[in-house]
Amino acid sequence: MSFIPREIESRINRFFLPNKVLVILGARRIGKTLFLREFVKDIDSSILQLNGEDLSTHDILRNRSVENYKRILGKNKVLIIDEAQKIPDIGGILKLMVDEIPGIRIVATGSSMFDLNNQLGEPLTGRKFTFLMFPFAQMEYNQIENPIQTYSNLEERLIYGSYPELLQYASFNEKASYLKELIQSYLLKDILELDGLRNSSKMFDLLRLIAFQIGKEVSLEELGRQLAMSKNTVERYLDLLSKVFVIYKVSGFSKNLRKEISKSSKWYFVDNGIRNAIIANFNPIGIRNDIGDLWENYVISERIKYQNYMGMNSNNYFWRTYQQQEIDWIEERDGNLFAYEMKWKQTNKIKAPSAWRDNYPESEFSIIHPGNYLDWILPTP
Repeated sequence: MSFIPREIESRINRFFLPNKVLVILGARRIGKTLFLREFVKDIDSSILQLNGEDLSTHDILRNRSVENYKRILGKNKVLIIDEAQKIPDIGGILKLMVDEIPGIRIVATGSSMFDLNNQLGEPLTGRKFTFLMFPFAQMEYNQIENPIQTYSNLEERLIYGSYPELLQYASFNEKASYLKELIQSYLLKDILELDGLRNSSKMFDLLRLIAFQIGKEVSLEELGRQLAMSKNTVERYLDLLSKVFVIYKVSGFSKNLRKEISKSSKWYFVDNGIRNAIIANFNPIGIRNDIGDLWENYVISERIKYQNYMGMNSNNYFWRTYQQQEIDWIEERDGNLFAYEMKWKQTNKIKAPSAWRDNYPESEFSIIHPGNYLDWILPTP
């Protein structure tokens, strides 16, 4: 498989500055390491590359002194650290480097937001730029396929998702096997390495329940009853799962109108293939009863990628009233509201709910369906 340029590169190049740290966060197996290999090819300075999962890296960095780090770097002006969250006190180490070694440029990647951010947040305040990386986005696939191929591949992506390594496998059985191995060997690795989370069964049970509730409001109390766990434990697990880029949370929108529900949340999977692997269902679209859920999860995950890669500032919500009027996706951008409903069956005839129109008459409302979704997830030519 030839390398497909990643959208993140155009954004991070202008932030690759002396005495700053570029932090690239994303799930395991989405291509961060391969991206780094390609990224360094265009760097005109000498480079030192370290791997945070290599214990020898921990050893050489343990001596917290400027002289030690200067000796390690030698004549190298660029430091690349993959899986940096594995290195104890990595934030303090990088802070010392960028403060005391003139001209050093650093890139650190991590698959675990909760660990890397906790270590980097306070020590590197004002010294870092953080970027998120995802499984392939449609804007990246556009580099290797034409519109006809895109539409032809849509159903496959609804089922198997967009993890980069899937392009290496020709058959659907091979793709399914890869995704099963991914969730068993990599998906929850960072979480399960934490003390007190050695048993993965509860985590997988929770993910299965979330997988069957895409696009629906989630009750933490109900999840707790089904899993024989406390509400607080469920909430903690969901938070951890979001911080290793498996799922993400969307909150309810409200301007404090009494009839609007704002305290509940919905959860979506970062990738459709992971969702389907969790429930062990790779059946084709024609014999599934969850196509609406697959479509909603897919286009919303693509929209999240688009927002991040395009640098779009948006607060994202869903909207529902106690009278059961609802809208799948609300974006609050530059003081304006944009409402979107996801429909697998192509239609433009649906109107925004009356309560929404009455209370937010200046907002825009659109249906996102297979006939127009590319306009929503691709840059304007």
